[in-house]
Amino acid sequence: MTIAITYTFISVIIVSLVAVVAALPLLIWKKTSKRVLLILLSISVGTLLGSVFIHFLPEAMETGQGSLEIAIYILTGFLAFFMIEKLIHWHHHKDCVTNKPHNHAYHLAPMNLIGDGIHNFLDGLVIAGAYAVNIPLGIAATISVIFHEVPQEIADFGVLLYSGLSKKKALLFNFMSALTALAGAFLGIILAGRTTNFTHFIIPFAAGSFIYIAASNLVPELHRDCRLTETMLHLISIIAGVGIMVLIALFTPEHIR
Repeated sequence: MTIAITYTFISVIIVSLVAVVAALPLLIWKKTSKRVLLILLSISVGTLLGSVFIHFLPEAMETGQGSLEIAIYILTGFLAFFMIEKLIHWHHHKDCVTNKPHNHAYHLAPMNLIGDGIHNFLDGLVIAGAYAVNIPLGIAATISVIFHEVPQEIADFGVLLYSGLSKKKALLFNFMSALTALAGAFLGIILAGRTTNFTHFIIPFAAGSFIYIAASNLVPELHRDCRLTETMLHLISIIAGVGIMVLIALFTPEHIR
């Protein structure tokens, strides 16, 4: 358990630092290559779906839970992240439908930070729960979170700048929001240590949340560019993301399983 806790906090700290690293392109350059972002999105789709079907679902089925119970937990994860996305975009949508894109721009910052903070908290919870089951599952969860965090944090940083914050303040607030993952990890470690029911819940819950992020958030963005060359590039990147999950499953040393 001590090894799992160590891996958990190292992983969550790395994930939190992504909020800073991902913002660097916007600090250095005014524009970030759309093609690079779409490649990152494609790899993220692959890692998320790969972690679900290669790691999380097989692990959930090995717990001895009934298929109905697993299905309910998966749907819970899916719907939870649906509601988080609604929270993040609610105020922005309100501005759009009232045709006042700048009058309420400042309020985008707190709404975005609250939604992102909840999202990051759940990421920490998922990572802790995954490591409580076994190390490969935790590594798979961490890599999946990192790849989908990069484009997300770039977008969040852009929203904070749009809301009127300086680059320095936007970077600081984005990083503080990312640190909620540590609180999630801490809670996850406590729950995992007290009851096995937590890991029975969090693994299919994570699968549902990852499916939602990949299918609802990321894949629609890839459909915006229908050129054959770009489509093939996206497909190859998705396969590469799945390949990362396969490699973790095949080559994780036996002593840390």
